[in-house]
Order: sequence, then C-alpha cells, then structure tokens
Amino acid sequence: MRKLFTAGLTAALLVLGPVPLALPANAAGGTSPQPGHVLVKFYDDGAAAGILHRRGLDGVDVGSTGARLVSVPAGSEDRFIEALSRDPAVEYAEADQPVAAFTSDQYFPRQYALQNDGQSFTNTAGDLTIPAGTPDADVDAVEAWDVTTGNGVKVAVLDSGVASDNPDIAPKVVARANFSGSATKAGDPVAEDYYGHGTHVAGSVAATTDNTIGVAGVCPGCSILAGKVLDDNGVGSSSALANGINWAVSNGAKVINMSLGVRASRTLETAVNNAWSKGVVLVAAAGNGGNQTKIYPGAYTHVIAVGATDNNDAKASFSTYGASWVDVAAPGVNVYSTFPNHPFVLATQNNRSQGYDVGNGSSMSSAIVAGAAALAWSSHPGATNTSIRADVESTADKVAGTGTYWAYGRVNAAGAVK
Repeated sequence: MRKLFTAGLTAALLVLGPVPLALPANAAGGTSPQPGHVLVKFYDDGAAAGILHRRGLDGVDVGSTGARLVSVPAGSEDRFIEALSRDPAVEYAEADQPVAAFTSDQYFPRQYALQNDGQSFTNTAGDLTIPAGTPDADVDAVEAWDVTTGNGVKVAVLDSGVASDNPDIAPKVVARANFSGSATKAGDPVAEDYYGHGTHVAGSVAATTDNTIGVAGVCPGCSILAGKVLDDNGVGSSSALANGINWAVSNGAKVINMSLGVRASRTLETAVNNAWSKGVVLVAAAGNGGNQTKIYPGAYTHVIAVGATDNNDAKASFSTYGASWVDVAAPGVNVYSTFPNHPFVLATQNNRSQGYDVGNGSSMSSAIVAGAAALAWSSHPGATNTSIRADVESTADKVAGTGTYWAYGRVNAAGAVK
C-alpha cells in the first residue's frame, strides 16, 4: 500500500467546537445580497430588451440560463419582482439570492479522511487521542491511487478563489475567473483567495502528493478551475454561481464542486441542468444545519448532495441529513488541507493558521466526493456523467446507524474507480 508522506505538518493543535455558518441575514425576505438586482427570465428573449426599456430597466445575461440580471433601485427589489411576475411576457422573476460557504471550526492535523489504518494517534498537544481499532472511516483514496491519480481531469471549484501562494495547490490551477464582485488587487492573479474557504476545498480535491510538503488531495493528478463566486468575505449570489457554472462547463470541467449553499433559484437550477446536459458531474454540500432542511444547489436532482461524517464514521453533529435528498457522505470533521500563505478572513475569525490547517463542514465532505468523482472519470474511458454518478453512489460504504441520513453511504474512492 502506498504510504502518504506528510512532512511539514507542524501547525499547533487546538480543538474547537463546530460552528456552522448560516446563510447571511440578508438572505431573508427575498432581498439581494447586492441591493439593486433581480433575476428575470422572459418567454421571448428577443422582446426582453424592449420590455425592460419601457420600465426604465436594463439587464445582462446570466450565463446560458436565459435569465437576465436586472438592475433596479436599491430597496425596491421585492416590488419589482412582484410587478414583473404579473407581466405575461415574464416566465419568472426572483431575487438574486445570497450564497454562503459551509464551514465551521476545529483544528486537528491528520488526514484520516484519505487513509485510516486503525493505528492509534495522539496529537502533539496531547488533548486528542484516536485509539487503535477506531472504525475505518476513510474513503480509501490511497487504494484508489493504485488505479489512477486523476490524469489531469478538470475539477471546477466554485468558491472564494484559490490562493496563488500555497505551493501544494497553486500549480494545479489551470484557469481562473472572478464572478464575485470583489476587485482583483494590484499584482494578484484573478480569483485570489482572501477568505480561505476555496483554497481549503481545492486542496482537498487536488493538492499534490509525494512532494515532501503539506497534504494530498483525493485526486492529486487533477487540475483545478478556480471560479471565484464568493467574495472576500465568503458571500456570493445565485447569479454569480450560475455564471461560474457556465464558465466551468465552457472550460472543460468534468466535475463541478460547490461547497456552498443558497435558497432555491430557478436561474441556478437552469444552470445546473445545462451543465448536466453537457455531461458534467455536479457535487455540492448538503449544509451544516444539523437538520433536514433542503439547501441548494445540493437538493437539485442533477447534483450529488453530500453530508458529513467524522473519524468514527458517524454523522457529524452539524451535518444536514435526510435520505430523501442527501445522496452520500464523506469525512467533514477535522479535515486537514491547504490555506493561503497570506492573511485571510477565516484565520481572523477562527484562528486558522496560514499554509495548512483543519476545516469542518459539509464543504470539506463535498470536496472529497468531487475528488472521488474525478478519479472515477479518469479510470473509466467512455463514461458518462450518469455512469460516474452511479459509480460514486453505488460503491459507497453502508455504515451501520447512518442509513436514514443519506441515500447511499460514505463514499469509497477505491470502489468508484474499479
């Protein structure tokens, strides 16, 4: 069995309780995270400009969804949505919903999610011990690498960007785009990450292995498309996410990971369905609410919704669940991965270390499943997104006591690639 080289993991250890990140307060009431915008789709796109002009409005296309992002006076979003919805030429009008990352905290440098050989482990602070014989809670990534490490499969990480200064993940980024509204700072590449979430997620997908530093991703041979749809404070919009999905498809993504959540949006659902029709596998976090409330895009039919497990293979206490819509699970507690090597918001909020540290949440779980799906793509010539999704779901390990939490089980990457 291939051994994982983890030299350089020297961050101090601190155990904190998981704190789920809720949707922003301005998600309530149907208002936009960026006041002054609504999403409108017309039955006849050719007539859209004229109809908007007569109302003194203007709009821009949202990817290939057919919807337009329309500028309206700030504070009047709900009134315009109601008025536009009554227009027989309008198929629908809706808020440009806020999108938020799913993350919470703890601190524990151990990649049990990739390989858990049952050996005992005590952290360097001496305040956390995993005894010998702990359940095999990993996704068998190392065993999967005996078959494939990814072969350059492109995974789009639609998130807060990917740091350009972490050598474990930055070289894996082959394209960058910014849909977030946060301006690119002088000297920075597009989609630089100042929140930290996107870099952590990307590292779980595709951090380089066997390079003597840091961590390994589930799919270390994969490439990353860094689509910045969350701004530097970790907040985005449904239109930004829809544009990011369209960009990812246009740039050859085989897998799109969305470790974030939003209320239902027809524009976003259209973008998801368009990507699925183009043969892409879509993966999203189920959420950190500890309940069965549906979160989107995870709850859409063409998305693999992912819940979180812990190092005992049990449902993480914070994980959203429900076998009627959550498809699979993966480790989401104390998941060690990459962070920026410059100041970032999660370091300020949650005492995270630069370079490497743990993350908690279904965000981390979603990234692991996206990596497993990418491995499956690289090992199955002639596959379709339908067959890859089936490979991931049907080979998931059934874990006693968790059958009602998700439809299939905890993902097994080795099973998915064989």
